[in-house]
Amino acid sequence: MASGQGRVLELAVLGSLHETPLHGYELRKRLNALLGMFRAFSYGSLYPCLKSLLEQGLIAEEHPTAVTGRSKIVYKLTAEGKERLQELLTQAGPSAWEDESFGVHFAFFRHTEAEVRLRILEGRRSRLEERLDSVRTALARTRERLDSYTLELQRHGLESVEREVRWLNELIATERRASQEPAKDMSSDE
Repeated sequence: MASGQGRVLELAVLGSLHETPLHGYELRKRLNALLGMFRAFSYGSLYPCLKSLLEQGLIAEEHPTAVTGRSKIVYKLTAEGKERLQELLTQAGPSAWEDESFGVHFAFFRHTEAEVRLRILEGRRSRLEERLDSVRTALARTRERLDSYTLELQRHGLESVEREVRWLNELIATERRASQEPAKDMSSDE
């Protein structure tokens, strides 16, 4: 899976199968429920991803005995798949901060090391602050030329990004406090 979007789907599938083995329909439902507000996955993208992961040995198929007369293939993570998932979860570079992948990384933060979570959150905040600066600058230059509806749409977009930056600031503060708590506990024993 070379493309960025392919890596995002790969992370989403491996992360979901890390929880429990699933058949394709259950996996798609779980992905849509887990990541629905960020993206919806279609069978058209899911099944080629599953085929690729099978070919790479990252997942395996189980063929349970059918109770209803029709068996469904159940996908499960292999040892190699678990290693690949950990590798994907440690990636904290710019691709993890982008709109396309941030939500997927965030959905699996419970499996991600604290230091990596913090880098991703700070990177996302930095990216959004850059976006805010450019939108504010563009808005200031074009405000008088925009009709009231376009101006409202611009204002709405600006407020949405500002709200996400505030949310990220809270998450970052919480992560930093949590990383300092064990140090306090150890120093209080002395």
